[in-house]
Parts: sequence; C-alpha cells; structure tokens
Amino acid sequence: MARFDLPLPELHGYRSRSVEPADFDRFWSTTLDEARAHDLNPRFERHTGTGLAGVEVYDVTFAGFGGHPVKGWFVVPAGTREPLPVVVEFLGYGGGRGLAHTHLLWASAGFTHFVMDTRGQGSGWAPGDTADPVGSAPSLPGFMTRGIEDPLDYYYRRVFTDAVRAVEAARSHPLADAARTAVTGVSQGGGIAIAAGGLIPDLVAVAPDVPFLCDFPRALTLTDRQPYREVGNYLKTHRGRTERANATLAYFDGVHFAARGRAPALFSAALEDQTCPPSTVFAAFNAYGHQDKTIEVYDFNDHEGGGAFQQAAQLAWLPGKLTA
Repeated sequence: MARFDLPLPELHGYRSRSVEPADFDRFWSTTLDEARAHDLNPRFERHTGTGLAGVEVYDVTFAGFGGHPVKGWFVVPAGTREPLPVVVEFLGYGGGRGLAHTHLLWASAGFTHFVMDTRGQGSGWAPGDTADPVGSAPSLPGFMTRGIEDPLDYYYRRVFTDAVRAVEAARSHPLADAARTAVTGVSQGGGIAIAAGGLIPDLVAVAPDVPFLCDFPRALTLTDRQPYREVGNYLKTHRGRTERANATLAYFDGVHFAARGRAPALFSAALEDQTCPPSTVFAAFNAYGHQDKTIEVYDFNDHEGGGAFQQAAQLAWLPGKLTA
C-alpha cells in the first residue's frame, strides 16, 4: 500500500478536530476513585517451569475496574535483590498476556517488567486469562463498540482503569522502584500507554509504538481497516447514532490524554499504516504535553511499524529516562 495520508511536513503540523468533553477530568477522576474503593490486592505467585535461567517470573492478579480480577506477568532479572526501575507494558488488540517466556526484553535490559493482560481479549494472536464480567448492549463483534453509546458503559473505560491499577500493582512489589516507572505498548497497547500517561502524574517515560485509539474523528473516516471499521459498521446498522457514539469516544481519545502527558515520550508512526493512520498518531504526538518528546517515523511500513528497529530505539532511549 502506497502512502495515503498527509505528507510528512503536514503531519508535523497536523492537529485533531476531536473536541474534549468539558467534564473529561472529572469523568476520569470519578472513575479512578470508584476503582480505588476496591482493595488493589496484588498477588504475586512465583511461576516455575518456564525453563528460563536469566529471569524470575511471577503470575500476578490484581483488582482492576470494579474490583474485577486482572492477570499479568511480572518478570525480573534472576537474583535481583534491590528495587529496579519498572516498565509496564500493555498489549495489542485481540491478544492476551500469552506465555511468560515471550516477555524477556525489559528484564534482559536490567529492569523489572510488568505485562498487563487485557480483559476480555486473548484469543486473537496470544492467549489471555482475564475475563470481562461486564455485559454490553448490542455491539459489533470485537471490542470497539461495546457500550459505545454511553461513556460510563464503554469497554475502554474498564481497560484504561485496569491500566492505572496495573501500574499501581507493579509499583507495589518490593523489587519495583515506584519512583522510576515507564509505560509502553504497541498499537492498542500504545493507545493504553498514552491514556496511562495522561492519568498517572508521576511516570518518568511513555513509549507508545504506532498507537491505536487516537483522533477518532479522523480515524473513523480515513481507514476502512479493522478495528476502527467496527465503529463504522455499527453505525451503518444503527443509523442516526453517530453523534452519540462520537460523544462517547471523545472521553477515550488519545489526543486528550496526550495533552495531559507529564513525562518524556518516544512515539513511532509508519507512513503506510492503514490500521493506525500516521495522521492519527501525529495528532496525539503533536498534542503531547511534555516538551521532551520524539517520534520515530518509518517511511515504507504498514502497521508493523519499526518492529525490532523500534525496540532498538526504545532500548537506546528508555534507560536514560529510567536511570536518571
């Protein structure tokens, strides 16, 4: 697929048309207060039988949105005795936390690593272990339209709340240096990382890679690739509900969370990305609230983005933020 979005010079100046709800901050502070009324109750159980000698793995359960149990992996360099900086990772659309041995990068770099399972997902490309016990009004198969006509019921209200609680759970472990915490993720995981960066005031770094869930007004009309197309297909059937759906999505737009970013950030975008079009990524990057921000651009890549090259960029950038 050749380039279909704005030219790169225009991307650097692009601003989203997404309108921030007047009660955005109140909505999220109330949501998080409700979640924190439940005991976080983080449980770290040693996970054996991985065949790995260089890391120690813990099977984690903590209370997310509504007190619902959310799973995760906590991976630390073998023999760790003193607290280390912690990297909290969120996952791409449809996947779960998978198997423990697939999460070795950040522990190998000398950090503790917390991987959050995504509720209700985990049957697309990696298995998951976290249910979403909350029901939904009629929705399209997938997750994008679950509760889309009311922000209180919308699926990502639960997921973004889980993400904040995941950071709190990771920081609760004695081997995690809570004062040096970063968040990262690819695609959906990048969108969740941006949300966490806007909701958690004291992170030291945010690293969203080809992030999803940004600039809904443009994304929904620019690309016909899933998962954004789930919303279009829903509105194709539920005629006349576009305004209501857009009003809900505004509470979950990465552009508004990015504006509240208080930590240095490393983004990435791919100029042939039809899943998360580059203008939607730049919308969040250009709105990002911290002056120390960088974006890696991959000229001829689709949604695979930089892949291992972006990991290398993160490995060069993130240690300086976590160990400063």
